[in-house]
Amino acid sequence: MMKKTLLTLVAASALTATAQNPIKVNQVGYYVNESKVAVVEPTGKSSNFILKDHNGRKVWSGKAVRTLKSPFNNKVRQVVDFSTVTKPGTYTLTAGKNKQTINIAEHPYNEALKAAIKAFYLQRTGTDIEAKYAGAFARKAAHPDTRVLIHPSAASPKRPAGTVISSPKGWYDAGDYNKYIVNSGFTIGLMLQAYQLNKEHFEQIDTQIPESNNNVPDLLDEIMYNLEWMLTMQDPDDGGVYHKLTTPNFEAFVMPVDCKQDRYVVQKSTQAALDFAATMALAARIYKDYPQYQPFCKIAANAAQRAYAWAVRFPKNYYTQQDNNSKYDPDVNTGTYDDNDADDEFFWAATEMYLTTGEQGFLEQARAFAPKQFTLPTWGNVAGLGIFQWLNQELLQTKEAGKLKTCCMKKSLKTFCDEDIKALATSPFYSIFGNSASDFIWGSNSEKCAGRGIAQMYQYALTKDNTNRKAAITTIDHIFGRNATGYCYLTGFGTQRVMHPHQRISAADGIEEPLPGFLAGGANSGQQDAKNVPAYPSSSPDESYQDHEGSYASNEIAINWNAYLVALLGFLK
Repeated sequence: MMKKTLLTLVAASALTATAQNPIKVNQVGYYVNESKVAVVEPTGKSSNFILKDHNGRKVWSGKAVRTLKSPFNNKVRQVVDFSTVTKPGTYTLTAGKNKQTINIAEHPYNEALKAAIKAFYLQRTGTDIEAKYAGAFARKAAHPDTRVLIHPSAASPKRPAGTVISSPKGWYDAGDYNKYIVNSGFTIGLMLQAYQLNKEHFEQIDTQIPESNNNVPDLLDEIMYNLEWMLTMQDPDDGGVYHKLTTPNFEAFVMPVDCKQDRYVVQKSTQAALDFAATMALAARIYKDYPQYQPFCKIAANAAQRAYAWAVRFPKNYYTQQDNNSKYDPDVNTGTYDDNDADDEFFWAATEMYLTTGEQGFLEQARAFAPKQFTLPTWGNVAGLGIFQWLNQELLQTKEAGKLKTCCMKKSLKTFCDEDIKALATSPFYSIFGNSASDFIWGSNSEKCAGRGIAQMYQYALTKDNTNRKAAITTIDHIFGRNATGYCYLTGFGTQRVMHPHQRISAADGIEEPLPGFLAGGANSGQQDAKNVPAYPSSSPDESYQDHEGSYASNEIAINWNAYLVALLGFLK
């Protein structure tokens, strides 16, 4: 069957962004046999709600199943449940004079998953983004990174400051044009671990990238483009890993080919070395099944060993941008990804190293750094990736399962998931996310929302309790539009869409549509960019969002945020 092209995908959902509709729904779609809930902000008394099919025939009507007041303001919402409708199709939900489109399908998220993976192709550096694969979003190659300078903070005897190295390929990290090892390692780790448990699902995803049709899943081919860059960030002399490849300052909102600043690799850091070691060790195991990547696997396994050994020698060599700027020129003022604790990185790296090498020493290291409590994985706390990997061993029933005790971790995961599920009873948007002001942080749609969904899917995989799967789906409902802002936060999708993400390419390419498939950060009560953008529409945490390219605090995109969405949708077949 002919696959949809990227342009077809965008055109199908490229509706003009509208004013907020008081009917909040998952604008991408609902599963045939899962719950289907809409949330309505009433303008008057409660009334009947009606669902009609594409021919205008009424297929359902009913009243709100409950009415709840927002925990953040005086707004009252009505929860409408039409789960009894199970026939696939396109419907219209009517509430008074307001209408909203409803899609019901056997596999409602397949196109969203394709787009979220394809977004990484659109973030590639150093290569033409071809019209054959990107349609109107094609662009000329930029940032080849074949002439990258050693920053004084990264200087070593064999690579003094000013030495020119080559560090091509990789993905732009976020809305900027730099490349960061810590976030790249986390991003790849999260997606590869999800791939381990959901191979059959990911193997069916055709994203139409240059490497498609090479008998390797597109997700793995896309990740390889960044892995090959990461290998160039290791000092061949001592095995240390540079923290990032960056310009001294963020570029203006111009296209990549118009960027003029020199690019540098900066200070080696413990966290970069350990995230690199974990990622390379994990990749060496996964890619060994594919003949064309077996040479890479040998290189990656050796690189992981050397990076881990460097981190053991320098266990507290943390990245310190401010201190570096006081000592060295030029100053560097781009993203820091700084972290003053490496225990979590040691745990994840030792875990992946043991599973790749079988060496007892790495198992002892993993045991020494193993946490007792479950935490959601983030780039700044990757302990969750270590926990997920040990759970993967149990779920896949490998010979390594049980080599590290996970009883406390699993108990903590269950408690975490149970507490979230309890919130559904009083959630005005019927979601395990968004019921506390602390949920609405920078990038809330990723860690706090999709991350919660991933945790629920791990609990579901362990217990087969469908309550957890249903809870996970509520996080997708939030991301795709059932939220206080009414936005579907995945670019290129929805009836109220994100049009102006904080992303330099989307802002500068002269195309009305933003690059599709990117997850916007979402509501952020911190509003850290408030002085640089128009006034936020509200001080309410769940409404602290604006679709403005200057809003880096609420509307940026990032590879790690997309990784959460890819991992979660990968679980939801």
